[in-house]
Amino acid sequence: MKFTGKDLIDLGIQPGQYFSAMLDEANATGVLDRSTLEKHLPTPALMLIDGRSFSLLADATDDDEQANLDAVSTTMQELIRTPVVRGAAAMPDACPAGPVGTIPVGGVISSEAIHPGMHSADICCSVAISIFPGKSPAEVLDTVHSATHFGPGGRKDMPMPAEIAALVDGNPLTRPLFDIANHHFGTQGDGNHFAFVGTLKSTGETALVTHHGSRGFGAKLYKSGMRIAENYRRKLSPDTLKGNAWIPADTLDGEDYWEALQIIRAWTKANHAAIHDAVGTPSDRFWNEHNFVFRKSDGLFYHGKGATPAFDGWADDATELTLIPLNMAQPVLIVRGRNNPAALGFSPHGAGRNFSRSEHRRRGMGDLIAETAGIDARFFSGIPDPTELPSGYKNADEVRRQIERYDLAEVVDEVLPYGCIMAGDWEQEAPWRKKDSA
Repeated sequence: MKFTGKDLIDLGIQPGQYFSAMLDEANATGVLDRSTLEKHLPTPALMLIDGRSFSLLADATDDDEQANLDAVSTTMQELIRTPVVRGAAAMPDACPAGPVGTIPVGGVISSEAIHPGMHSADICCSVAISIFPGKSPAEVLDTVHSATHFGPGGRKDMPMPAEIAALVDGNPLTRPLFDIANHHFGTQGDGNHFAFVGTLKSTGETALVTHHGSRGFGAKLYKSGMRIAENYRRKLSPDTLKGNAWIPADTLDGEDYWEALQIIRAWTKANHAAIHDAVGTPSDRFWNEHNFVFRKSDGLFYHGKGATPAFDGWADDATELTLIPLNMAQPVLIVRGRNNPAALGFSPHGAGRNFSRSEHRRRGMGDLIAETAGIDARFFSGIPDPTELPSGYKNADEVRRQIERYDLAEVVDEVLPYGCIMAGDWEQEAPWRKKDSA
């Protein structure tokens, strides 16, 4: 049997000049294996825009993925023209997140300054894991379901710890946000935020993984940051897109905002811990943000918009391991970062999307029964959100393969899925709808 180009296409490989070398090897060995043949694919393109580099660390295997990557490339090429930006990269899970020039999900930017628009309103969106030996997945899922809160609003039964409250009260930008920081503590929001329960592939022990950011507290700090950045944009670079405005780090505003970001980080870490502690005392716990700003020894600020740090010492409390969730029916990957310079020292944060939630609905996708078979999938509002089912995301196996192909992270363990809780489509019975129908 002689392999042909159609066999390569069936493997999900886009046609190209490399097909000849792939077919020569496959026919010589008699083995058609994508992971073996991928060495013939071209290295990621390093584009130079106004003297600054941009690397696209992603492949397309179908038309939807190609359209997505074309849009990501277009927006990144515009974004990198921002005067203080020094480098850029896009991960395998990259997808557009706004008008051209807006940093995409899965984008990484290095800059001389801090850009509030490049960490977005969901500051410090992050994932945390706790290991609970001796507890069953069913027990942990039930317990966390009763302890957490998804959807709009806050709670009165889980106030901020005193040390976090003191931090919030000690910064001029976070002090006016004290009440909402306290009200939203212990909550997880909506959208793609989740509580995921499963078992470690290595030991069989039960693990809880939560995913959320800083809620209304972070969203309001973001608005303050955008106002400050806009003031500087008008003075320093009026031709820069408003979404890419920056706060100079060597100003009092820059110092206050940088400190406020660290307070948001402390709040969010404590928020994860409070929800996990409701389950019990873990044998191990670690976490990482994937929507934040990091400062490296080179003095530059690295903005990861849906990108996981993969460089050593990315925070004082960093461990050597980070987390990459894929979708509710796939394992959460426990990885060790590879600090690839082409990726500016980052790895993906998840599976990303090839098209919007509205397009997912338009296509009639989202089979609840089929896509949640074998797992205990729950929606806190009681109404499923089909756009958060696995079909709403990129192919998890493909994202995982590209993590390996581009040397972005090493998978060292997995949390195999048992069940997951998400907000669901709470807007169908939103408070304002109930009020209108009363």
